[in-house]
Amino acid sequence: MDLSTVNGAGESAAPMARRQQFPANRAEVASGIIGDLAARLRPGARLGTKEEMRARCQVSVGTFNEALKISQNRGVVALRPGPGGGVFAAAQSPLVRLGNLFLALDDSETTVLEAVRMRNALDPLLVEDALISSSAADIASMREQLAVMESAVVRSDATAFTRANWHLHARIAGTSPNSILRTVYLGLLDVIEAHTLSVEPPTVQPVAEYIEYRQDLHVRIVDSIEAGDRELALRLIEEHNTERDSDQTL
Repeated sequence: MDLSTVNGAGESAAPMARRQQFPANRAEVASGIIGDLAARLRPGARLGTKEEMRARCQVSVGTFNEALKISQNRGVVALRPGPGGGVFAAAQSPLVRLGNLFLALDDSETTVLEAVRMRNALDPLLVEDALISSSAADIASMREQLAVMESAVVRSDATAFTRANWHLHARIAGTSPNSILRTVYLGLLDVIEAHTLSVEPPTVQPVAEYIEYRQDLHVRIVDSIEAGDRELALRLIEEHNTERDSDQTL
């Protein structure tokens, strides 16, 4: 997908206004500071006590604890109690590029890449089945998940957005009457989600801008399924699974 053609001059003013209304979460900012400090040190090196780190981030105790939890979940730092304890740099989790985002994984990089590739290959088959088999209740369920994704967009929460995205694809897959296809696809999603620790910000585009675009694409996919528009649905899923300068897609 060429994002320059999607998010360029044709982008509406509404997403931009929304981004201005929701500034970066202070805990995320503090987590970024912690991550930058940890990245300069070797794994196992001590960053300081929790209070020293909180003072350095210039945030409240509650905000710092949230930031610390985010950093731990991302595998950036580890905590050690007792004398000589504190916050320590952790070995960095492997990163896999997914569209313009990065998945921070456990030690299963190859497994996740293979699962994403297989999932993308099966997407057109699932969309074909959804076009034929989706009930009004199925469409309503998909739109409920789109609302969860939209909430994550408003918060610029790439991790929550990505997980909600996978859950939407699971609901689309759930409409398939092909039990083998359905089981295999859902199993692949389980593998991907089970090995993902967090979703890291993109390097080429603001996270809010990117996930807003992906949100809109998924809305259009569900719209095309509801309308029974096979040509449009397959064109959108091809756009979904093809992105310039990217290894995999959401």
